[in-house]
Amino acid sequence: VQLQASGGGLVQAGGSLTLSCIVSGRTVNNNNMGWFRQAPGKERVFVAASSWAGRSITYEDSVKGRFTISRGDAGRMLYLQMSSLKPEDTARYYCASMRSSNKWISVSRPENYDYWGQGTLVTVSS
Repeated sequence: VQLQASGGGLVQAGGSLTLSCIVSGRTVNNNNMGWFRQAPGKERVFVAASSWAGRSITYEDSVKGRFTISRGDAGRMLYLQMSSLKPEDTARYYCASMRSSNKWISVSRPENYDYWGQGTLVTVSS
């Protein structure tokens, strides 16, 4: 399974960006997927996660109301719509996939994910 994230770029504070993640290779069904981010010099942290059909969704507190995670194309696409961006949102954003859906309670922990994309850089200027 390969994941490739795209859609990052430079945006002014208050602006919007939509990140996309394409899943290719072996088909994985009924799994959880998530977005994480890593700012320079900091650890990778959870942003948002979605279950297979989007019935369960969760966000890190600082992005609630500003970011929206969604899935598409029978689970082969993952999106992150970001609005009202702030300079503190600047980071490299990674999409990640689990093999299954049975670790929903732990979706915020990066060690529970099995596959990772290479990341896409988001820079928010003030």
